[in-house]
Amino acid sequence: MNDPELLALSERLGRALSALGARLVTAESCTGGWIGEVVTMVPGSSGWYDRGFITYSNAAKRAVLGVSAQTLLAQGAVSEATVLEMVDGALRLSGAEFAVAVSGVAGPGGGTPDKPIGTVCIAWGTLGGGRESRTFRFAGDREAVRRQSVIAAIEGAIGWTERPMTA
Repeated sequence: MNDPELLALSERLGRALSALGARLVTAESCTGGWIGEVVTMVPGSSGWYDRGFITYSNAAKRAVLGVSAQTLLAQGAVSEATVLEMVDGALRLSGAEFAVAVSGVAGPGGGTPDKPIGTVCIAWGTLGGGRESRTFRFAGDREAVRRQSVIAAIEGAIGWTERPMTA
């Protein structure tokens, strides 16, 4: 992959995490490991990237990250409740202090009136318990939606590095 914008964002995130002495864990659904791929393009990322979980199916979200069946049934895989539980599971299973999780409808199918194509939920959280989530509506084809999701996830993570790790 040769994407200067994603590489620059990843380098910036790596510098910020290194300065804090913190490590990142990722939990990805619609991005399919793309966040993990771009952060590991950075030389030395092993010093600040712990691991990534790709939990594409609902069964994987439940079995690997401990997302509750009730949350998936009531809110759906593409929901802030689900990505918050993904963050919690990723932090619980890793040695990282900081997590980002993504789940969305990248298209070209799968959209609904409530969650059209381009709907992506992202959550960030810390080992200290701070958590935040947002729902985005991205435009474009499947690759564009996924790329915008990666950018939003990393930009949000950079924003979190400017806060105390317990925030």
